[in-house]
Amino acid sequence: MTSTILFVDDEPDLEALILQKFRRKIRDGLVDIIFARDGVEALQSLEQNPHVDMVVSDINMPRMDGLSLLAKLQEAEDKKSTIIVSAYGDMSNIRTAMNRGAFDFLTKPIDFADLEATIEKTIRHIEMLREVRRRQIEAERAHAALSRHFSPELARRLAAGGEGEGIQVQWRDIATIFTDITGFTSLVETAPPEMLGALLNEYVGGMTEVVFAHEGTVAKIIGDAIQVLFNAPGDQPDYATRAVACAHDLDAWAQDFCARQSAKGVNFGTTRIGIHAGPALVGNFGGNRFFDYTAYGDSINIAARLEAANKHLGTRICVSASVAKAAENFQGRPVGELMLRGRSEPLRAFEPLPQDKFEAPTTAQYSEAFAKMEAGDVAAMPAFAALVGMHADDSLAGFHLKRLLNGAKGIRMKLE
Repeated sequence: MTSTILFVDDEPDLEALILQKFRRKIRDGLVDIIFARDGVEALQSLEQNPHVDMVVSDINMPRMDGLSLLAKLQEAEDKKSTIIVSAYGDMSNIRTAMNRGAFDFLTKPIDFADLEATIEKTIRHIEMLREVRRRQIEAERAHAALSRHFSPELARRLAAGGEGEGIQVQWRDIATIFTDITGFTSLVETAPPEMLGALLNEYVGGMTEVVFAHEGTVAKIIGDAIQVLFNAPGDQPDYATRAVACAHDLDAWAQDFCARQSAKGVNFGTTRIGIHAGPALVGNFGGNRFFDYTAYGDSINIAARLEAANKHLGTRICVSASVAKAAENFQGRPVGELMLRGRSEPLRAFEPLPQDKFEAPTTAQYSEAFAKMEAGDVAAMPAFAALVGMHADDSLAGFHLKRLLNGAKGIRMKLE
């Protein structure tokens, strides 16, 4: 790489002497040298040649001396590494130059071996600064890309760790959250584009902030649907607990968002949430050109199916038994054994409940009715009927009552 040096000196013989001493490096393309006779001409030359790497400047010159030039160079955004040349023993000027940011200094008469060594040292310093800046730019770009998926702190750690570190494809035990909005297609078809864009951006932005607050990873955002991962890319031993807590906060935020939109006359649908825990293939699947951190596997499909199951059950959150078992102090009520689309084996599912609802008497009544249904006790139907009679808004109890009235037996149900 060619280094460009600007020599600033009013001595008429200097140019020929410098070109003679550096002729071999100039011929080999190692350096390119330009000249200016004073500080004013030097600044003009820098405007025309912004690629100049370093400046070698005398102090005593007409119009603008070397110290004034140095001050101007330090005020610029692109500060040039500068070597100041001064008369031997002029320590006052040398001290002023160093205080103003000179990289090094030389004394007159110039020792060209010393000049060459000082220039080489300065070039190495410039190359080091360029490398630091290059890495900083790469880190900033990596952080910008990672910030779309990961919480700010995790994005900083991944960006600082270097390209690819921590996001390579691997099998991991994870918890996956899927969210979706009911009736969103109808909203797309009826709402003006500008209103829909603002609504969706506010919704996705708010939901993402909730996820990041729990240090989750946003794997995908497809329209109104969001996929969230826990225990990836970093280790989170409490990933199931985090996922359940995150789901509760997502549900609360989405409910509040719906209420705010309803007050404006906008019918924004309910957010449904599904969670499952299990092994998945996780990592960056974007190849060399794209960044696509996501997860694949049967456990991912199950989480998506559980999200869709809410539509039939009348619930907003539905989690698998693996999540309920792994989450610390899980509070919820059983849903039943679901035969999900694409699966041959039933999956036991639960509805997680916030503490106040979990401790309410109706939860105990529901558990008693569910136990009767699981045992095949004919008393299950009147138990659910009594519960629905007292709490008509209990959609899950109403769902089971309807099944029993239609002749269903037990807790296994097929959902399409």
